[in-house]
Amino acid sequence: MLSIVTREPIGVVGAVLPWNFPAMMVGWKLGPALATGNSVILKPAKLTSLSTTRMAELAFEAGVPAGVLNVLPGMGSTAGQAIGMHPDIDLVGFTGSTEVGRMFLEYSAASNLKEVLLECGGKNPQVVMPDIRDLKTVASNVLAAAFWNMGENCSAGSRLIVHRSIKDALLKEVLAQLESDWKLGDPLDPEVNLGALVEEAHMEKVLSYIATAKQEGLTLLTGGERVREESGGYFVPPTIFDDATPESTIVREEIFGPVLAVMAFDTEEEAIALANDTCYGLAASLWSNDLNTVHRMSAAIRVGTVTVNCFGEGDITTPFGGFKQSGFGGRDKSIYAHDQYCELKTTWIKLT
Repeated sequence: MLSIVTREPIGVVGAVLPWNFPAMMVGWKLGPALATGNSVILKPAKLTSLSTTRMAELAFEAGVPAGVLNVLPGMGSTAGQAIGMHPDIDLVGFTGSTEVGRMFLEYSAASNLKEVLLECGGKNPQVVMPDIRDLKTVASNVLAAAFWNMGENCSAGSRLIVHRSIKDALLKEVLAQLESDWKLGDPLDPEVNLGALVEEAHMEKVLSYIATAKQEGLTLLTGGERVREESGGYFVPPTIFDDATPESTIVREEIFGPVLAVMAFDTEEEAIALANDTCYGLAASLWSNDLNTVHRMSAAIRVGTVTVNCFGEGDITTPFGGFKQSGFGGRDKSIYAHDQYCELKTTWIKLT
């Protein structure tokens, strides 16, 4: 007998993209899908379709055959659902909210049982252990994790879980750096770090979470209301709430905006429990100078990516995706991203 195991293209891939990083998400999906021999239909978000359309035009000019790469702009309820339900699409790769991710599972079940790859939301913890001494570096990364791209980032570190003994000192440094280093204004100004939110409806959603946190009695340290309204832009300043609890709404739900919830802990076991007390499991940041602590806690925190003594997502060589309701089915980036766009075939040959 001779057995041959081969990888074959899965067929037609539908890639449904988010609005927060439109060009980069095209690259994450399109590169491995085309490299493994598939045809691709890209559905950009309704708010950010121009970059995807332009990249497809350039691909056609560069020699990608007609029909291999296609762009289908439109609403999620029409174009997105059509991709999810179409019997000739073999796989859907989706990046976006967990709510919409569930819909693609339903579409698959109601149609041809197409494979579904989900990279969904996150409520990501930043855990700061008491042995850390360089609070300036920690504060700089805490701010980047929470407020980079206005917090419109699935891996944003929106929960700061810090040891009680250093919490006040860290928050003092966070607020000082926020005042000096994080300028909010016109995003075309190179000195500006924070621009407007993507649309009015999203701004109102973020403001509603802020209002809920106030109603629940959390301590507002900074921000908390719309600014620069006269500009016509949808500006919400960096907003930090202290004294959050595991039951607080802004601790439980993904906001996708510049809102940071702060919680204190006393023991390592409590820190791990707080970090894992979420339906999501996308990313986490861990701060400790003790190598044993780093290994214990990074293994115990249930997320797809743990960054230690920094904030980030790795680079293009490292797989990106989550546990629990942050998604499943495969990973973006790295060599592992290619596996999800292939079928494994066994050829079993009897030799005479």
